[in-house]
Amino acid sequence: MSDKIKVTIDRDECILCGACWADCPEVFEEGSDAGLSQVVLAYQVGGDSAVGEVPVDLEDCVTTAAEGCPVGIIHVGDAG
Repeated sequence: MSDKIKVTIDRDECILCGACWADCPEVFEEGSDAGLSQVVLAYQVGGDSAVGEVPVDLEDCVTTAAEGCPVGIIHVGDAG
């Protein structure tokens, strides 16, 4: 089992509601580009604001954010 959790955001489908960064501000934030949700810089993979790898201790946080997303665009899984 990996010690990281992969998180992806389908940013093209983001409705700018802010639910994810309200539920899990450790991982998600409002992006400077039109306010779309993004993964915070510390957890981004390859400079991609839509892809991150977070420590497993944040799994509950990112899962809560994913479940709370009204359009279901946040995906959580093993980083490998």
